[in-house]
Amino acid sequence: MTDQASKAQRLRELHHGESPLLLPNPWDIGSARLFASLGFQALATTSSGHAATLGRLDGGVSRDEALAHAAAIVAATDLPVSADLENCFADDPAGVADTVALAVAAGLAGCSVEDHTGDPDDP
Repeated sequence: MTDQASKAQRLRELHHGESPLLLPNPWDIGSARLFASLGFQALATTSSGHAATLGRLDGGVSRDEALAHAAAIVAATDLPVSADLENCFADDPAGVADTVALAVAAGLAGCSVEDHTGDPDDP
């Protein structure tokens, strides 16, 4: 399965299957290939795992870094990949849309978007 639209359709089908969808979180190319070899049907990036590989805390990765990491995971296997895109590195809908468009350009089949501001007084 190499076509991005086919991967997105497959990810959607997996979300609506009879069994719960278990998405392992590769933190690098090697772990992505390992999970694929174990028979997982899709992958999802991990913001905390990626940050840890850089010696940082979760939330300490830039949008460009997150998208480059996601693109590397996509290229590592033929599986559909969904990305943990934090809050899409934006506080407004236009910024979120820009990040999602870049995620599609990176080859992702899906993404998750957190609804937080990072401000404890205005979560």
